[in-house]
Amino acid sequence: MTRPITILVAALGGEGGGVLADWLIEAALHEGFPAQKTSIPGVSQRTGATTYYVEIFPEQGARPPVMALVPSPGGIDLMAASELVEAGRAMQNAFIVPERTTLVASTHRVYATAEKVVPTDGRYDAGKILEAAPKVAQKAVLFDMSRLAQEAGTVINAVLFGAMAGSGALPLSREACEAAIRGAGKGAEASLRGFAAGFAAASSPLPPGERARERARERGNPAATLTPTLSLEGRGSESERVRREFPIPLHTLLDEAIARLADYQDAAYAALYLDRVRGVLAVDREAGGEPGGWQLTREAARLLALWMSYEDVIRVADLKTRASRFARVRQEAAAKDGQIVVVTDYLKPSASEIADILPPAWAGRLRKNAGPGRAVKLPTSAVSGFLAMRLMAALKPLRRRSSRFAEEQALIERWLGAIKRLGFAALDAELALEIVHCARLVRGYGETWRKSRAAFVKILDELVENEQAVAKGADALKLAIRKAREAALVYEEAKPAPAVKGKPVIWMKQG
Repeated sequence: MTRPITILVAALGGEGGGVLADWLIEAALHEGFPAQKTSIPGVSQRTGATTYYVEIFPEQGARPPVMALVPSPGGIDLMAASELVEAGRAMQNAFIVPERTTLVASTHRVYATAEKVVPTDGRYDAGKILEAAPKVAQKAVLFDMSRLAQEAGTVINAVLFGAMAGSGALPLSREACEAAIRGAGKGAEASLRGFAAGFAAASSPLPPGERARERARERGNPAATLTPTLSLEGRGSESERVRREFPIPLHTLLDEAIARLADYQDAAYAALYLDRVRGVLAVDREAGGEPGGWQLTREAARLLALWMSYEDVIRVADLKTRASRFARVRQEAAAKDGQIVVVTDYLKPSASEIADILPPAWAGRLRKNAGPGRAVKLPTSAVSGFLAMRLMAALKPLRRRSSRFAEEQALIERWLGAIKRLGFAALDAELALEIVHCARLVRGYGETWRKSRAAFVKILDELVENEQAVAKGADALKLAIRKAREAALVYEEAKPAPAVKGKPVIWMKQG
């Protein structure tokens, strides 16, 4: 072979991408192959990844090979990505080509900053990447490596290394790869378990779904080999009511919603939710929504469930003290049995957020007189911090008497009333759906929540409940609502930068 095997690895911070690159070099040297690696550091807060470029010459010529320091589009033999969107970036940058490149990537997601700062749902469409990968690459090896890493008690780099070796694109034997891992010393046994899992998944002829079922059978868990079904245990009469009163296409969504709301408050709150959704369903039926899959009811039910389970300090305290949260933290920290994991929560509740859980009369005084909130470091894993959180979570039965609860329920009823009033009057599902989508504005917390809520109320005041705006007709009202909503959803920080003041350029003669 007159050219090297070129390998490009994209890994996020803390995933051991540098260690993986070292393993590749050590395995190549173990085989007696010249090899070289370079890296381009990424940046924090998940705006990108650190990339590692490796070249391996599997054949030695008369002269030492000359290796490149940077990858070139169209010139990559093996592209490895520890996260799905990083594989998408590589496709976009033309590093993956069908004539040459084997793509090995994990299908799990770690959301980038660009996805999280968007006011609505800014997530990239992972389905497009999964659909494009087999077409763009010569061979695509895609599966959830994060889950396998957790099962093996290691970091994802070991599973990724195993998948790269199992794909057949590396000119390295399995023995050389395992020897490189052992030579690293610390954590070698766990890394070898992860490597073996990744190797088996990549080299298996079975599709990903069948591989998962096969692993379940090997672990002696026959239940996991069956098609999963939604458990309705513990949801009682609300679940029966869903099946009795609502169309089948809505059952899954409504089951999840009532479970969420019963957990958030109580069964009566979940029943109130179903009462509200039933009113929207009546509008949907009158407007002929069945052929369209009950889109109006589906979207209203989804947004209503989120709105009715708004996050306050009571909810935050409840979620932060659950056993499942501590188990997840231990798993993410890769803590072994008997190891102590200290959890410290950094909180800065504002006066407004504290006032939200107080009765209306008390809340008004606090909002008027209190200053900005103070940052608090609370050791949630300690007895004192845990008890403080649990005391706050124990206020859940009193939430119904809080100022924000009253405000939110009143605004919800106002929103639902507009949907039913205009929906029945015009028998126009599209108009009702535009009003439903306005609930997307009720989001976030703190200053973001206050501004978005004000924009929502403004749309109700000036358009939805304004007789003059309604009198212009359904088509004009739909357009006006859509424009106002989209304008309010524009990201607040997307503002023009302030003008830079000019400074004179002074030319000086050389001495």
